[in-house]
Amino acid sequence: MTTRGIRCKKSTLTELKIAVIGAPSVGKSALIVRFLTKRYIGEYDHQTENRYKHEAMVDGEPVLFEILDTCPKAEDEYPNAAELVQWADGLLLVYSITDRKSFNYIRRAKSDLQSDTPVQLCANKVDMVHLRQVSRDEGEILAKDFECKFSEVSAADHVDQVAEVFNELCKEVLASKRKSKQSLLERMLGGARPYSRGKSDSNLPKD
Repeated sequence: MTTRGIRCKKSTLTELKIAVIGAPSVGKSALIVRFLTKRYIGEYDHQTENRYKHEAMVDGEPVLFEILDTCPKAEDEYPNAAELVQWADGLLLVYSITDRKSFNYIRRAKSDLQSDTPVQLCANKVDMVHLRQVSRDEGEILAKDFECKFSEVSAADHVDQVAEVFNELCKEVLASKRKSKQSLLERMLGGARPYSRGKSDSNLPKD
């Protein structure tokens, strides 16, 4: 394939930036890698933010995901909300059902991320239900407060459900982008006054 062909192919992709936010050890990296590779890796030891790129088809539309794996060092450390909201097209908020502190982390983090950016709430580690500290009802109530969709998944066990979380957020972002474009177009058209030919135009005297 020629370089020109590759460029044409890339130009047809819709690029979406997703930031994954959550307290340490809730499984953010495991969820991302599960989505990207369908493989499960249980232990991660990274000390810095990681970015991943991934091409996928969503509702028949080619999408290039850029996923930011945020990396707080402690449970009381929060991402730079202003920078994240400016960078991200969508936010995936993750907590563990086995860790109430991670649930409270998300509750506090979301209050700093007030924006129109599409959000999805995801509870991880439902395979460890015997260690549950946060009920499903609590997650659903928090999602209602955030006015967003909610899912309980297991990065260890659920391949399709994890993919669905990312795809649903992608669909919401795409819908938001289309709505913004339509709104912008309507404002532009609303400000333009179309020319209307008056009766006098046809009755002007000829030289």
